[in-house]
Amino acid sequence: MSIRAFALAALSSSVLVAAVSAAPWTYTDGSGQTVTLDAVPQRIIASQDAAAGLIPLGIRPVGIYADGPIAEAKALQGLDLTGIEIIGQAWGEVDIEKAAALDPDLVLAEWWDRNTVWSGGENVVSLLSQLAPITGISAGDSILVMIEDYEKLAASLGADLAQPAIAEQKAAFETALTDFKAAVAAKPGLKVLAVYAGDDALYVGDPAGAAELLDMQSWGLDIVVPEGVDAAGNNYFENVSWENADKYPADLVLVDNRSPSTLKTALAQPTWTLIPGAKAGQVAEWPAFWLRNYIHYAAALTDLTAAITAANPDLTP
Repeated sequence: MSIRAFALAALSSSVLVAAVSAAPWTYTDGSGQTVTLDAVPQRIIASQDAAAGLIPLGIRPVGIYADGPIAEAKALQGLDLTGIEIIGQAWGEVDIEKAAALDPDLVLAEWWDRNTVWSGGENVVSLLSQLAPITGISAGDSILVMIEDYEKLAASLGADLAQPAIAEQKAAFETALTDFKAAVAAKPGLKVLAVYAGDDALYVGDPAGAAELLDMQSWGLDIVVPEGVDAAGNNYFENVSWENADKYPADLVLVDNRSPSTLKTALAQPTWTLIPGAKAGQVAEWPAFWLRNYIHYAAALTDLTAAITAANPDLTP
């Protein structure tokens, strides 16, 4: 190839790359709305959950807002946050000046259909929407579907999903899932209760509102479905007084692990041991509402598999 022909080919290639990078970006989000930008967004602010779904896929936001102290955000544990500005560390709060300084193209959150709200709540949305459009996946009925949705979103943002590291993460998850299913199958009759322990009451989790519990149900785990979910309140739990902690007997109790204080609160209640599983010490962690990638899901299933394998399934009728 002549020098002139090579130069023309290089120029044509450069023009093509520039044209592709400048192509409009369109995304239909979990709320059903479509966002269109002039080009693929590069400077992204993300909620903690959206960041947890995207960082392992190679998409790094310039800023993150969390539901609480960043050091306690289960969704972000073990992920490299180097160089990412933390613009919020409390539900409903965000430092709008820090956010504006990041000059974002897009804000990625999650649409919570049961609450009809984006991650962070209405106050955060009203502030951040002044800087850039807000969009994202739906916090749906399956963590696996959510992970797949994040893969599609990441690919649209330029992620290379063929990276070996991503394949390794998925393979590790599939191994953990196979082991989990085998453990469940080996314990027919095992009844499981998912709870959050508050000072005022025991909150019994409704699987219909927790994607990870719905996944586990679909894999054969018998999880208690509470009868009196507070539809007018939090919409995810039935509030049971501590005096009636034994309303739903279970062989294995899963405790919301978003805060270590939750289990401490449970253990401090005299009626905690009215639950057969709690009395027998058959208690494990419930990865409540925060799983967003194969890395964390595999680890959670491995821990649950060990608890199921060790549990006596005959504590309740």
